[in-house]
Amino acid sequence: MILKEKIVAEALRQFSAKGFLSTSTSDLIRAVGTSKGGLYNHFRSKEQLFHATLQQARKIWRQRNLTGLDSLPKPLDKIKKILENYRDYYLADNENFPGGCIFVNFTVELSDQKPHLAEAVNVGFYRFKDMLKRLLGEAEADGGLKQEVDTGKAAEIIFSGLLGACVMYTADKNRENLDLTINALLAYLEQIGT
Repeated sequence: MILKEKIVAEALRQFSAKGFLSTSTSDLIRAVGTSKGGLYNHFRSKEQLFHATLQQARKIWRQRNLTGLDSLPKPLDKIKKILENYRDYYLADNENFPGGCIFVNFTVELSDQKPHLAEAVNVGFYRFKDMLKRLLGEAEADGGLKQEVDTGKAAEIIFSGLLGACVMYTADKNRENLDLTINALLAYLEQIGT
């Protein structure tokens, strides 16, 4: 692993566990075993490192949560797979994210003090919600949803439930509670499907 990758990997762990604002560049320099010059040779500022870290976190999110979707023909099955992947592969990733979901942590931490950084994080939330709406729309078009289902409201329920599961799991690391929430969302998908 090259130095730049080591810095980003360590920033992911520390930002997840301690937060962006509470992690100093000195913390990162010590953990990676480099110098100030080594860090600033790759990242001109802590905010530039934030954006590189956010990009890496999104890459990991896609790898963990979107795995296996291409093999599923039904849109509702794709949403179910995302929920299962989120539970089994993303939230369970203590190596990269020891403090839980870095996106939720960033948004909560930065919304008042660094709103421009929080908004950069929120772009991912908007995209995810749009993906859920798109998949629900495809299910509706294919006759896979009950006619009375409002796809926008359904997307909000799934998105909010997943975010709630994430917050609670980050707070208590209780797998049983996480399973209950994900299973409730999976049951909801069964109820709205045909």
